[in-house]
Amino acid sequence: MSTAAQWEMDSVWKWYDQEPNLSVAIITGTGRAFSAGADLKEWNNSMADDADPSQRMGNAPAFKPLSRRLGKKPVIAAVNGLAMGGGCEFVVNCDLVVAAEDAYFGLPEVKRGIAAIGGALPRLIRTIGLQRASEFALTGRNVSAREMEQWGIVNKVVSKEKVVEEAVRYAKIIAANSPDAIICTRAGLRHGWETASVERAVEWTLEKEFAELQKGENILEGLKAFSEKREPQWKGSKL
Repeated sequence: MSTAAQWEMDSVWKWYDQEPNLSVAIITGTGRAFSAGADLKEWNNSMADDADPSQRMGNAPAFKPLSRRLGKKPVIAAVNGLAMGGGCEFVVNCDLVVAAEDAYFGLPEVKRGIAAIGGALPRLIRTIGLQRASEFALTGRNVSAREMEQWGIVNKVVSKEKVVEEAVRYAKIIAANSPDAIICTRAGLRHGWETASVERAVEWTLEKEFAELQKGENILEGLKAFSEKREPQWKGSKL
């Protein structure tokens, strides 16, 4: 992925978070790759002596639009093929992951003289532990979808033809819920993942997202619908 594409993606995710009628996003690839990561040829050219240092790939958002995204709303990765480097870092930071049986993942940066600086390393530690994360990142080896499922990074492995279909199934289940509750619940999960203190994560969620949730229309509609034994009619989130 080029530097320009990284910045373009940044604007897409910002738009998604601000669009009140969207609750879940799905990201996938085409052909044999989900994402092959950074454009290493562009990176190589940017390192030339006569190149503008400010335009070096290393000064790009480091796949921040997704691999370091905090955001408000969940993103599901539908991994149709290889997810390498920054593409793998995308996956690690997604909220749910569906992968094709023949998909594989890798952080080959160490083989290219660079490093995985897009946020995956600390997140891998929290998800799969130091030793597995070290093996994965320091050897640069490829890991299968099944192994990633065993590690807890992939939620479900399906045939390649069913990857997007399964991601859409998850998205529909999530989107049927209160938009405000989705944002608040995800914030609680993210605070717990991103911070060291469980109690502080709870406090942050209570002070911000849950406080806003209680002011909204959807909590009233959800409770009223339950009392009236009917399906709730959700409004777009204003959180």
